[in-house]
Amino acid sequence: MRARGALATDIVVLVVAADDGVMEQTVESIRYAREADVPIIVAINKVDKPNTDIEHAKRGLMVHGIQMDDEGGDVQYVCISALKGTNLDKLTETILTQAELMEIRADPKGMVEGVVIESTTDKHRGKLSTALIQRGTLKKGAFLVAGKAWAKVRGMFDEWGKPLLVAPPGVPAQVIGWKELPSAGDDIIEVESEKRAREVVDWRQAQQRSAQDDAEWEAIQHKLQEHLEKYKAELEQRRALGQRRKRKRFSNREKEYIVDDTPRLPIIVKGDVDGSVEAVLDILDTYHSHRSCRLDLMHYGVGAVTESDVELAQPFNAVVYAFHVPVLETARKLAEEGGVEIRDFKVIYHLVEDIRKELGKRLPLADTEEVHGEALVLQEFLVNEGRKKIPVAGCRCTKGALRKDALFKVCRNSETIHTGSLSSMRHLKNEVDSIKKDVECGLMLQDSGVRFQHGDILVCFSIKQVPQETDWDPGF
Repeated sequence: MRARGALATDIVVLVVAADDGVMEQTVESIRYAREADVPIIVAINKVDKPNTDIEHAKRGLMVHGIQMDDEGGDVQYVCISALKGTNLDKLTETILTQAELMEIRADPKGMVEGVVIESTTDKHRGKLSTALIQRGTLKKGAFLVAGKAWAKVRGMFDEWGKPLLVAPPGVPAQVIGWKELPSAGDDIIEVESEKRAREVVDWRQAQQRSAQDDAEWEAIQHKLQEHLEKYKAELEQRRALGQRRKRKRFSNREKEYIVDDTPRLPIIVKGDVDGSVEAVLDILDTYHSHRSCRLDLMHYGVGAVTESDVELAQPFNAVVYAFHVPVLETARKLAEEGGVEIRDFKVIYHLVEDIRKELGKRLPLADTEEVHGEALVLQEFLVNEGRKKIPVAGCRCTKGALRKDALFKVCRNSETIHTGSLSSMRHLKNEVDSIKKDVECGLMLQDSGVRFQHGDILVCFSIKQVPQETDWDPGF
């Protein structure tokens, strides 16, 4: 969203808090402004708060190449308080001065050009986009194309929701009449007729399909090449070992089925505006642990959760995530009847954290060791069982307790040399099921080939299964 803002504007006002100084998002905004080659005006905010350090904020900006004009640089800055309105008039004057220096001009005549700032579905007005007009004057009845969407403008509104008759350059306008919602950041152009608008959209869709086909073809060829190289390597290895493939009897060949039993989390995402949905999808794109649990984005869109979303989710047991959007009562009732989960969120971090938890729930349980106690080997004894001499570890329990039904690790010089079960646990001459701390005992392993040495440590433990957590780190 910051990148789109930098591309859509002529001047970037970089707001830096005087108490916090330069933050990560500040550095990100500086980078986007430079990439877009847009001049920066710095507004140092919250100067009304006590113990603020304006010079600290300026030094932080200088580290990232932003040098103020009073220190030999070319970046203007204004100290303001948005809360109290301090110096906001001076900030406005500075912006106007910068605009005059840049000689910013726009032709109000000719075909309209602009950019989509945001898109949403309004329950009263339908599909709506906020557009910034950059050339020409937008009027009702104009035919617009943005990305793979087109519109016949049915109406325009200002930021307060009041109707507009015209929208000249530099004026943001809420435009209704879109057949499909354009994406935030799409360039807007005006065309002469509905027929021409449809032709442009059809051509762009065909270009996208062609690009997708090319990408899929390249992926298939790459995969085939990988399989071919793997086959050649295996063939060379078999030949080196003197192996030859046996002829198969195809008449008795059974059908083979590949079953994908990888856990999966199917989801549907609905958001209030196109930018919100895009932000969620950008975060989901950072998930790469599909081998442990697949994250399937079945559908996404702008607007309220409807019956169609629930009907799509039900057969796949998908979770519907509603971000800043209402859920129609008919959809909620249908979800309750069909067992479909709809989860509402107002904060994107909470939504992503919920997805992380759901991914973790679908992972198989992980084995972990639960240590019950430890014993120190004092001496090895050999006892007769038939014609065999079986080693027995004469031990003292030094930590916790020992359990006969548990597993034991034999550790020597900090290395595990054997793991297995006991065949006997004795205290004095009695067979027992457990040994407490500081009690001596004799332990016999089921594997009689293991020998003991003085100083060996026997660790008594059990394997228990615990829920896993996904290793996905969305970055916050």
